[in-house]
Amino acid sequence: MKLPLSTSLSLLVLAAASLLGFTGEAQAAKPKALVYCADASPEGFDPGMWDSASTNTVSHQMFQGLLDFKRGSTELVPKLATSWTVSPDAKTITFTLRNGVKFHTTPYFTPTREFNADDVLFTFQRFIDPNTAFNKAFPATFVFPQNIGLAKLLAGIDRVDDYTVRFRLKEANVPFIANFAMAWTGIQSAEYAAQLLRDGKASEINNKPVGTGPYRFKSYAKDDVIRMTANPDYWGEPQRTQNLIFSISREPNVRVQKLMAGECQVTSALRDVDVASLDGRKGIRIEKIQALNISYLSFNMRKPPTDNRDVRVALDIAIDRNAIFKALFPRGDATQAVSAFPPAIPGYDTALKNEYNPARARELLAKAGFPNGMEIDLWALPVARPTNPNGQLMAQLIQQDWAKIGVKANIKTYEWGEYLKRANRGEHSVYMSGWSGETGDADEFLTPNLSCAANVTGVKFCNKDFEKLIDEARATTDVPRRLALYVQAQEIFKRERPWITMAHSTVYIPLRDDVMGFIMAPNGSVDFENVYRR
Repeated sequence: MKLPLSTSLSLLVLAAASLLGFTGEAQAAKPKALVYCADASPEGFDPGMWDSASTNTVSHQMFQGLLDFKRGSTELVPKLATSWTVSPDAKTITFTLRNGVKFHTTPYFTPTREFNADDVLFTFQRFIDPNTAFNKAFPATFVFPQNIGLAKLLAGIDRVDDYTVRFRLKEANVPFIANFAMAWTGIQSAEYAAQLLRDGKASEINNKPVGTGPYRFKSYAKDDVIRMTANPDYWGEPQRTQNLIFSISREPNVRVQKLMAGECQVTSALRDVDVASLDGRKGIRIEKIQALNISYLSFNMRKPPTDNRDVRVALDIAIDRNAIFKALFPRGDATQAVSAFPPAIPGYDTALKNEYNPARARELLAKAGFPNGMEIDLWALPVARPTNPNGQLMAQLIQQDWAKIGVKANIKTYEWGEYLKRANRGEHSVYMSGWSGETGDADEFLTPNLSCAANVTGVKFCNKDFEKLIDEARATTDVPRRLALYVQAQEIFKRERPWITMAHSTVYIPLRDDVMGFIMAPNGSVDFENVYRR
């Protein structure tokens, strides 16, 4: 049947409109890139080698451990293991591994098998045995495993079968299980390592990562940008975000401007002073959490004058924390740190107090042999952190306080990676640092930072009485006894004063309103699995 011309034209218009509408819907449904404005470059891409927030944030998008923390909490949940059991004596942990997990396929590696027990053994044997073929080809320092004394703690790792692995400890360790959810335990591919070893390229494990996570490595321009793409073979939910980009901007105000301009959709944590400029701004929301964190100044315990306890106490009690907090935390959301971990963590010693007493500080310096004062280096944190949003300003304020007791402080700083390397070598007298916890357990703050295992070079704290207490606390399943031991350990910490404790802070992370699925972690870290732009 022949239709009238007007009807034919109407149908054509409807068809065209329908086609345009379909095209528009298709364009709208096209996945959008997600850009994260990071505050620092990673030290590398091998999660076991490094121990800094900038590295852990990147590696967590590409690597996975046997366990994970439930989003927004400290609860342990399965990841590359589907289940686990801990023996009643807290000395044996057995994991059942997940089937069907594939490592990343990249231009430099194509896996021929799925993840299994061999990958778990390879990953952890690197941490504890320097004589493995891979470690001999690429000798590396594994910072966190070293700091918790992993090699001395493990009695053995058993490959029960392809999908069962057993960890045996030499002594009971109640909080040890949480390590399997931390960034440093991200599982490496034993097959990829064998390829690198065969090709004489073992060091590339730190530059060309291969994990099992939702995103895989694409490229890195140093101090500029990291590009990752969605893993098409991911065992979990397919990612709506196909391109994940880390845009590295050291200056906090630059990150804020990029967020407002829509050049990034999420940024690293805000400084306290930047919250007001974004709060209430259209198109932007701010997530916040009272994080498990601390900032502190760490003394060099190996060389004069900070190897002297009286000097350390004098420098601590000469600092006017109230004045520093007014300058650095104008919103009043930060609290002064008194102990080595936050008050929210069980075992916190509420009896401890900070002291501000310049007169007594001068007396202590005279007792230590410095009646006319002294000169010292003070290293300023080169990156902004929630617990220390402006290291240079903090250093200047401390410099003024120390000048009042006759101490001349020479402020120094370096690029972030260089800062960490030099501090680890013990070139400093006093340097600014910090720590964020994931587990809500005191041991996560004490053992990696203040145990003798963490003091390989003699720069850090090592006290036999303190060590005995935290060792016993880790080994006991009697909770009241464990918490009492931590109280005793904190008394030694405060007496010996290896740190000048500064702040626990609220963490603010701003993001554009079109970002969906984002959940802050208790330590303020970011995880972009299942995060996308609508």
